[in-house]
Amino acid sequence: MASLRAVTAPRGCMAVSSRRPCVIVRAEGQINPSIRKNEAKVADFVTASELPKPKAVLCRCWRSTKFPYCDGAHLQHNKDTGDNVGPLVIDTAAPASPQ
Repeated sequence: MASLRAVTAPRGCMAVSSRRPCVIVRAEGQINPSIRKNEAKVADFVTASELPKPKAVLCRCWRSTKFPYCDGAHLQHNKDTGDNVGPLVIDTAAPASPQ
């Protein structure tokens, strides 16, 4: 499992809140614990017509049992590591027509 290291951010870093310091967290080591480890690189290609409607929720923590889709595993990962990773949510609903 990757270890996380907090690094003081350089000047000019945009903090979410002016009351909190801006900190950059970097993962060291492997991030992917078990998904398709026999492949040199894991890459998934999904066409827009294959995405679930109305939203596609894709995993970014590498711990989902439904990878590449999110199953909420990032919640436990964040609790265990102090990380703040969440899914990529793609809204596949048709955009509202301009009036």
